[in-house]
Amino acid sequence: MDPKLKIYNQEINKGRIGIEHVFGSLKTFKILSERYRNHAKRIGLRFNLIAGI
Repeated sequence: MDPKLKIYNQEINKGRIGIEHVFGSLKTFKILSERYRNHAKRIGLRFNLIAGI
């Protein structure tokens, strides 16, 4: 494998791991893993509040 490609992939993975952790946290609160059953106009507020935690 080309060393430049390996370094490039490592840099992408460093950025991606943070995003994956956020998705994992959101799934812990089940906001992404289940259907949202409350008022649609409040989903943005709840999503932001949970993402802030």
